Amino acid sequence: MELAGRESESLSGSIVPTPSENNSKKYREGIALCLSGGGYRAMLFHTGSVWRLYQMGLLPELDRISSVSGGSIIAGLLGLRWSRLVVSDFKTDDVYTDLIVNPIRALASATIDVPAVLLGFLLPGSISNRIAGFYKKHLFKNATLQDFPDHPRFVINSANLQSGALWRFMKPYMRDWKVGEVKSPAIKIAKAVAASSAFPPILSPTILKLKQSDFEKNEDDMLVSDHYRKRIILTDAGVYDNLGLETANRFKTVLVSNAGGEFVHQENPAANWMRQAYRVLQIIDNQVRSLRKCTLIGEYKSGEREGTYWSIASGMDNTRLEDALQCPLSDTTQLAAISTRLKKLDDQTQKRLINWGYASCDAAIRKYYRPDLKSPDGFPYPEAGV
Repeated sequence: MELAGRESESLSGSIVPTPSENNSKKYREGIALCLSGGGYRAMLFHTGSVWRLYQMGLLPELDRISSVSGGSIIAGLLGLRWSRLVVSDFKTDDVYTDLIVNPIRALASATIDVPAVLLGFLLPGSISNRIAGFYKKHLFKNATLQDFPDHPRFVINSANLQSGALWRFMKPYMRDWKVGEVKSPAIKIAKAVAASSAFPPILSPTILKLKQSDFEKNEDDMLVSDHYRKRIILTDAGVYDNLGLETANRFKTVLVSNAGGEFVHQENPAANWMRQAYRVLQIIDNQVRSLRKCTLIGEYKSGEREGTYWSIASGMDNTRLEDALQCPLSDTTQLAAISTRLKKLDDQTQKRLINWGYASCDAAIRKYYRPDLKSPDGFPYPEAGV
């Protein structure tokens, strides 16, 4: 794909112009990182991407980290470990590996969606609560949103099935612009991440039980009855915005790591009503994602925004970056096709996904955002490749 302008090359669908001297002033100064949904596939791909950002020294420059679904799993851990990871004077790959990679890989070595479904059907307690229990056990323990740092702002996104709006979990507050705002929520990180990754219909919904007194008084709130405030019914944020862009849309610089599933063409779509309805929903979902992506790329092109976008679903042949890590399209296509599940992945696949996220982020950042940065010595796991 070619776009006219001062920079017209693409990486994995990444199209980022050289920043214009006349950037629009409607965006606030600052840098937002968006981590998409996509189950364990996304969790591991983003782990590699964040690893490269860590090495580049870009993590301390971030003002917001907005996450969705599988991306919220690593975002939650990143927020919980932030002070030890970034504020520490001792920054090495070993620190990142110990604090982030090893716990993430331990979770990726366990299937949690099927056990959660079975336990949810056979025993008291919802499926979503079972998922939250696994997150609590493997990653977050009893930590709450109040354990996140004040800066950068971590935003764990979910979708409200009642209002049709985005529900945002943050340290200062959680809110839905229609239902209202709750200050300083003591919600466990595991619960927020479970709500963000409650894939419909099997792992959904997540239910928050609140009180009217929990909400701030605001005359602009639309849905203030007990029906909307005492029992918040949430589902996977990917239903609303699988890239996590909405809660980053005020920032002039946006970095997007997209590990969402690629839309699959079908020669002979099913004719029965159930499978055809599912296919229609896939098409609608794909168009919503494409619209958000195209809008962002258009803003990059016009100079309104700065940053870059990289995707699990595309190769790196268009970068013409001579020192980019070698990632054959045939291999990365296999990784992009991994199902959106919370299902155990073998050691080799885990390493390949991390390597691909690392390499894709590196090429996008150095080609379109920070060309002054040096190339990496190699993959985090050179023996695995992609």
